[in-house]
Order: sequence, then structure tokens, then C-alpha cells
Amino acid sequence: MRIRVRDIRLPLDHTDEEIKREAACKLKIRPEDIQNLTLIRKAVDARRKEVFFTYIVDVELAEGIRIEEALWASPHIARIEEEEEAKLVPGDALLPFSPVIIGSGPAGLFCALLLARYGYKPVVIERGKDIERRIKTVNDFWQKGILNPQCNTQFGEGGAGTFSDGKLTTRIGDKRVEYVLKTMVEFGAPSEIMYLKKPHVGTDNIRRVVQKIREEIIGLGGEFYFDACLTDININQKCLKSIVINNRYELPCSVLVLAIGNSARDVYHLLRRKGIELNPKPFAVGVRIEHPQELIDKLQYGDFAGHPRLKAADYHLTYQDKITGRSLYTFCMCPGGYVIGAASSPGQVVTNGMSYYARDTGIANSALVITVKPEDWEYDPLGGIRLQEDLEHKAFILGGEDYKAPCQRLIDFLKRRPTTSLKGSIATFRPGVKPANLWELLPREFCEVLQRGIYYWDKKMPGFIDGRAVLTGVETRTSSPVRIVRDENLTSVSNPFIYPCGEGAGYAGGIVSAAVDGLKVAEMIIKRYAPPQKAVELRGEEIVRGSLL
Repeated sequence: MRIRVRDIRLPLDHTDEEIKREAACKLKIRPEDIQNLTLIRKAVDARRKEVFFTYIVDVELAEGIRIEEALWASPHIARIEEEEEAKLVPGDALLPFSPVIIGSGPAGLFCALLLARYGYKPVVIERGKDIERRIKTVNDFWQKGILNPQCNTQFGEGGAGTFSDGKLTTRIGDKRVEYVLKTMVEFGAPSEIMYLKKPHVGTDNIRRVVQKIREEIIGLGGEFYFDACLTDININQKCLKSIVINNRYELPCSVLVLAIGNSARDVYHLLRRKGIELNPKPFAVGVRIEHPQELIDKLQYGDFAGHPRLKAADYHLTYQDKITGRSLYTFCMCPGGYVIGAASSPGQVVTNGMSYYARDTGIANSALVITVKPEDWEYDPLGGIRLQEDLEHKAFILGGEDYKAPCQRLIDFLKRRPTTSLKGSIATFRPGVKPANLWELLPREFCEVLQRGIYYWDKKMPGFIDGRAVLTGVETRTSSPVRIVRDENLTSVSNPFIYPCGEGAGYAGGIVSAAVDGLKVAEMIIKRYAPPQKAVELRGEEIVRGSLL
């Protein structure tokens, strides 16, 4: 029998044996009566003066051991019902050609992986480069200001999450989350992601994981094509015929998965021209704030800051502005990380947060973002994109038109005065920063919400307003501003052979939820179609085939 035991609280210096002893105590048995113990959740509880670790564990009892019947009434003890994993049964609809997946981010990768494991030989089309060449291209942008619009922190193998903190937290509560995490561990992610309350892998680990997933897909008969951008979709009376790559190469296509990511603005425009229904969607815009990590550790852990078993602290803050009705919240907080240039088109400056697994830069950063809604752009499906582009171009101008970002000391922002020097500042943005007044970047209403919210947060978290803190702009790629409308079969309401998928389609937010959506789409394809009759090949002198890397 497996039993789940919750609410185990232990001091920071506890031993593994104490976890077992505490679980046994709650079950009113001896520690030696526990045959096996598995960590299900580990978290830091810093809500009181003393900091604790809290655990949820699953235990298996030795043969013949039973617990008192009255204990089952406790909210902290429960039987674990074993669920038999349902096997997918392939459908019988004709699938003339391999499923084609546009995009190799989490949604595209996990969709392709499941399809490959069921023998569907998926073809993944990626406008950017494979991970090794992508890293070099991104470094050229950060170090020299040379932007490649087709390969950057948004586009390329692994998607935008490849150059991020690698957060794996999600609130979707889907059973597929475990599959995603187990798969990532299988391909090299740290095993602790299976039980940490706030798991992350860092940009360094996620790069290795996505490459190994690609190799697995190819080994199962799938294929990848890099430097291959979707430029047209050929549809005849709602029947999907083919797609065009790089404006030159036509590829037969009977099922198309659009796992495009939230920055594929050219694809949104293409879909609109093709009559694919799009809806505008709320998202958020703002800036990045940076503090010394030791300050955040002290604010969160108090006297326990610096304890060797405590990792770099994070935070999550929200504020509801009564004057405007807008929400302000922290987003994608990166302990011990960097603020990075994340532009994907010329004449843009875009910020994002990134950290390595060690989170050891000594600088904490987080986006501070204000909600925007479709009524802000009169419900035009592509109006949110125009808002993003306007802000990104203003940031480019304020930053000096060389991809440096406008940056302001927090104290200057709150006092509405421009920053004239950033000498000695903690700003980490690459390719670089330029002193600026962010009141000239964001609309006045947004700046006022940000100002009121920061003062509010400083009351909740005294010390948040710190003389060393800096703000860098602009943060716009929080989520997709567009939803590609789909039905209960997960196909476009405008075409039954097109499957919008993941964050770019408006159905996910973050690495894990995007991967889960990719799995859902793969399941629907498998249930509907028999394996493909023919694998398709893409040929072009500039296109790089994954199986040849």
C-alpha cells in the first residue's frame, strides 16, 4: 500500500532520516516499518521568523504493516490509488503525409516526441538554427549588437524558453505534467524537478535537454529542418494541400501543427490573410527590475539568509490599481540571473530574464508588468502586436538605436527624474544599457500604476525600494497577444487540418503548460489518424537537416 503524507516540517539542517522519522510519527508506526519513501514535494516555508523545509512524501509500508483506521480521517494522510496508464489507440482516418510541426519550442518538441513514439514520423520545421549554432548567433547579438531576425532568443531550437530561467512551475493541474517532467529528467534535467515546489533547470540544462529530445525524435523516424521559415499555406476549399518554406520550397502537408511561439508575428499576419480566425487576447507589458540578490535573500529569509541549504530567494508580488482597474504583477522572476536582449526584428529593444542552473550572478531580476486588454486596441485581433511593436521601437530609440536598452535607477523613476549616469550600477542587460527616463517610454497611465504599485510593495516587503535597484525596458513578450481559435478537437475553427498549439496559439503560458498542450494535440492526431502513408522531405541549399548534424 502506498500512502501520501503531507505537512512534514523540518528545520533547515535536518537529515534525510528525519524525513522518514517524521512520516512514521504521523502514521504512528516505526521508521523501520516504512519500506520505501519518495519525495513528492519540497518547499521552503519562510512565512515566520524561523525558516523551515516542508515536505509531501509517498511511503510504502513493509509487508503486514497497517495504520490505525482513525488516521485516514486526517487531512495529511491519504491512500494513493494506482491509476493504470491509458494506451492511445490510433485512429483509422487516412494520413497521406507525415504530420508537419511548425516550431521546435516545448509545444512543438513534445508534440513531435509523442507522435514519434507512436510511429507517426513527424517533421519539425524551425525557422531558427539548431542549438549549437543558435547559441553563437545569440551571443553575437549580445556582444556585438548583430541581430539575426530568423534566429535569436525567440526563434531557434527549443524556443524562447531556451534562453530563460528554465522555470517548470505551472498551475494547470494536468496529469500530463508528470510525463513532461519525467521526460526532461530522462533527457538530462536534474531529478529534483520531480519534487521541488518551484523547479527550474536553467538555460544551461534546458539546452542539453532539447538537443537530446531532438535526437530521440530523429531516432524514431522523425526529422527536423532548421533555417526553414513558414511563408505560405496552400488551402483549397478548406482542404490543406501544402506549405511553402522560405518563399521557395513547397512541402506536401495533410496535417499542420502551429507551435509557433508568441513572437511569430509574420505567421499571425499570414493566418489572417488565409482566413484563419484569430481573437485578440490580454497580456501585459512593463519593465525589468534588478536588485542585489543578497537583499532579496535578506528580505525573504531574514536571519537565515546565506544558509548553505537555501538557494537564491525569489518573490511574487501583485497589486490591483483602484484608479485604472489595471493589475500590476511580477513576472518571470529570475534569482541570480541576467536581463537579456530578446528582440526578434530590427529596430526593437525587448527585455527578458535568464539564469543558469546555479543562479549565482548575485543579481535578482523580475519583470514588473501591467495588464493590457483588447479594448485598449479596439478589439483588433492584431492590435496587441502593434502595441508591442510601438513600445519596442520607442525603447530602441531611447536606448540609442544600437540595441542597448533604456535604463533608469529605481529612485529616479519614482521621483520622475531622468537618470543621467549608470556608472557602477548593477544593470546586467546585454548588449548594454543607456541612462534614460522610462516615463518617456511607457504611457503615463502605465508609469503611474507602476509607481503606485512599487510604493505598495515596499510596504508589504520593506526594502524593495532600494538605492541600488534599476529598471530596464521594455518587457512585452509576456504571452501571446493573439489566440488562434480552435474547437473541441483542438483544430482551427477555420480549418480541420490545422492544429494551433502552445503559447503562440494562445493556449499555454510557460515551458510546462506549452509542452502539455503539445501532448494534447499529439494525442488528438493519434486518435484521429492512422500512421502516415508517406514521410515527406524538404530540400533546399540553405536548409539544415537535423539528422545530418
